[in-house]
Amino acid sequence: MSPCAGAVVPAFNIPGVNADLNFTGDVLADIYLGVINNWNDPRIAALNPGVALPNLAITPAWRSDGSGTNFVWTSYLCGQSDDFKSTVGAGKSVHFPLGQGGSGNPGVAAIVKQTPGAIGYIEQNFADMNSIPYGLVRNKAGKFVKASPQSVALAGADAAANINGTLLRANIWNQDGDDVYPIASFTYLIARKDLGNLHTRDEAQAVVDFFWFATHDGQTLAPKLYYAALPDAMKQKIEDALTQFTYHNEPIKPQP
Repeated sequence: MSPCAGAVVPAFNIPGVNADLNFTGDVLADIYLGVINNWNDPRIAALNPGVALPNLAITPAWRSDGSGTNFVWTSYLCGQSDDFKSTVGAGKSVHFPLGQGGSGNPGVAAIVKQTPGAIGYIEQNFADMNSIPYGLVRNKAGKFVKASPQSVALAGADAAANINGTLLRANIWNQDGDDVYPIASFTYLIARKDLGNLHTRDEAQAVVDFFWFATHDGQTLAPKLYYAALPDAMKQKIEDALTQFTYHNEPIKPQP
């Protein structure tokens, strides 16, 4: 089940450029394929009229470790570029044809910060907490949108309608809506349906109660941490799922 939603953003380091840059999915894909290799490329310039882009080589930075961030970024780009789909593909661990790899958000962010001309994909909350600039991305409606808890929450607003049963997962990148940020994903809490692997029923009860807190009262903390709170429709799906837990096949219900 999902306790919140977050975004993956294109962070960049271009000396002398302080503007919010615009990107499209196909341009980002071609940057990571090496087709676009300089910041003054006409395709980037066309998206950013009035911005003095330098004659500076682009260094793509990517996650060297397997991660959900990799999966979201590459899945989105596969939907934007057939060449990216056939060359790199989507997955938690993929092989990029060029650039530099770093471990985790800190590793990619370090490359971006230390390398003039670098671009890297990192979680929005990490970028905001560390004051790393990142661009807007054109969404399915053709609007350039910057990642925020509000624009990410909109991406997940219709997800509940597409979820059946108690396996609460949904892809929320490239969703409809003028104000939706397109590279977004739910985060997930995963547990066995039967919690008999825990030592006591009290421990199992604590897990179920934490899941309730994280998806209900704890939602007030999400925007403060630069994540998006869950839509009400998703909370109802989660409440239904939380009634399915057992401890040694005996029902165990959340105690709000």
